[in-house]
Amino acid sequence: MYVYKLGSITDKKKALKVLGVESGGVGIMAKKMELLYFFIKDLKTPAANILKQDALSIGAELAVPGGVILCEKPTYDCILIGTRKHMETLSKKELAQPFGLKTLATELKKFLVIKNSPTQIMGVINANDDSFFEGSRFQKEDAIIQIKQMIADGAHIIDIGAVSSRPNAETVSELVEVERMQPICDAIASEKLHEQATFSVDSYTPSVVEYALKSGFTLINDIRGASDEAIIKLAVKYDAKLCIMHMQGTPQTMQKNPNYDDVMVEVSQFFEERIAKCAALGLERKNIIIDVGIGFGKTLEHNITLIKNMAHFQVFGCEVLVGASRKSMIDKIISSTAEERLPGTLAIHLKAVENGASIVRCHDVKEHMQALAVVEVLNA
Repeated sequence: MYVYKLGSITDKKKALKVLGVESGGVGIMAKKMELLYFFIKDLKTPAANILKQDALSIGAELAVPGGVILCEKPTYDCILIGTRKHMETLSKKELAQPFGLKTLATELKKFLVIKNSPTQIMGVINANDDSFFEGSRFQKEDAIIQIKQMIADGAHIIDIGAVSSRPNAETVSELVEVERMQPICDAIASEKLHEQATFSVDSYTPSVVEYALKSGFTLINDIRGASDEAIIKLAVKYDAKLCIMHMQGTPQTMQKNPNYDDVMVEVSQFFEERIAKCAALGLERKNIIIDVGIGFGKTLEHNITLIKNMAHFQVFGCEVLVGASRKSMIDKIISSTAEERLPGTLAIHLKAVENGASIVRCHDVKEHMQALAVVEVLNA
């Protein structure tokens, strides 16, 4: 006999089937192999004590601060720890409990029905001359050449914008944005490039968005997070998808001392509100993508928290986009220019995909395709 420790098993059911476990036991055992953690903010103290006992009774655990049992404070932050099977049990058991535990049970159930989406690469084209990464700037004919190269490299989506959203970027008039975008849109339409990949318009200007949608684009990348009803209505009118991004402030103000009481709670509440707004205007959830906005009104610590906990955002039932390509958060970890940040970009994006992101917005399509292909084999 020889024993060795296994690493993480991504496809638990497959591993059990390869072992030869009987079909009836595969589903049961797979649930016991997946350890889940839930941070519960401001749980009422009586609820914490009840949940602690209920968790322990089934082999799970609730990590609580000292003083909970003495009810020294009205609420506490806690971490619930257990297998998927434990969480299924608690999501039923707590329905009969008071002090807000019924609400907790309902929330747990939402996380237990999340389905993963296939990973897609979104290549970035900036049709302007002031984006933070010079290697992403392509205008008119050069943009079309680069688009074709990205398609050849395997890009599923091409995201095209004509206005820089880097910190302190200069504002651009609608006329200038149209002038930059129009020839590219016309070429995409005339060469029918939209039949080879999905095209996304990175804009919050209704006239620019509509021109792109008429040219074969089927995705709107809105860094203002569906704040303008006109953008939502255009998505509905053209049956396009809408990516809602979170940003604190504007590109001109977002990095001036960004502050949150709890970045996870506030970003999550933002998406709840905006998804509801979209639904009220007729945009179905299946046509919504969410983007936590790495670097858009966040410190390094905020960005890291969002990436580490990206799996949370799958609870909305929308695809989750991550876009940290060559961003300055990498420089804050290890000194580097935008041109030197491809390795850091890959590290962030691979971690984000592991944590639930399914659309990766990047400048380097070929390198991302290779990295994701290798990870897929390693996780098989």
